[in-house]
Amino acid sequence: MPYISTKTNVEISKEKEIAMKERFGRAIELIPGKSENWLMCAFDGGQSMYFRGDGSNNIAFIEVKIFGKSTKEAYQALTKKITEIISEELLVSTDKIYVKYEEVSIWGWDGSNF
Repeated sequence: MPYISTKTNVEISKEKEIAMKERFGRAIELIPGKSENWLMCAFDGGQSMYFRGDGSNNIAFIEVKIFGKSTKEAYQALTKKITEIISEELLVSTDKIYVKYEEVSIWGWDGSNF
């Protein structure tokens, strides 16, 4: 049950959304037991955002929520891949991307909880 949310000050075209969700679908497999089959993605482009007091550069904040737990090594590999995807697709410098992880112990779907 992974979820990846992308918030950025860059406008995101439908083509970029599709490219990123496909790439995120492959990248999420870096977390053992996770796949695109359960991945939900959200894209929130064109936001008013500032990093280090400056709003003139392309910036992005990515949230990754995972049902259960994983390893630091898996998260490191996923951070590297997500940063690469955002940099290539949205032209955001890698030093202007934050990636936040949240491990969730209770996750609801289809009227019940896992």
